[in-house]
Amino acid sequence: MVTECIGDGVALNGKNYPCTVSLTMDLVGGKWKAVILYHLRHGEKRFSELCRDMSAVTEMTLSKQLKQLEADGIISKKIFGKKPPVKAVYDLTDFGRSFIPVLNAITEWGNQVAINKGSFINSTI
Repeated sequence: MVTECIGDGVALNGKNYPCTVSLTMDLVGGKWKAVILYHLRHGEKRFSELCRDMSAVTEMTLSKQLKQLEADGIISKKIFGKKPPVKAVYDLTDFGRSFIPVLNAITEWGNQVAINKGSFINSTI
């Protein structure tokens, strides 16, 4: 069965897209958004934990991507405390959790590419 975009285009939050793939890539595409979602798939994390998990990303880029994901309703941000330093915790929303099967498929595909065409670094595989 082939899945196709149902309409001639898609509109969401004041933006128009030529197809649902374009919409999806706007929401979760780019170098870091899917990686952030991958690290949040098992539960909430603080900003510092995400920085540690994603050491290759700058804090400014991570902050920008988190704001975009939050604005799109994919993640939520809870702030604890009133005076700095406040504690900010990020988690997937229900909408964000609906993307987990896609993340799992991307992870599996990436594992197969690494096994068949590349290699894992510091791995027992």
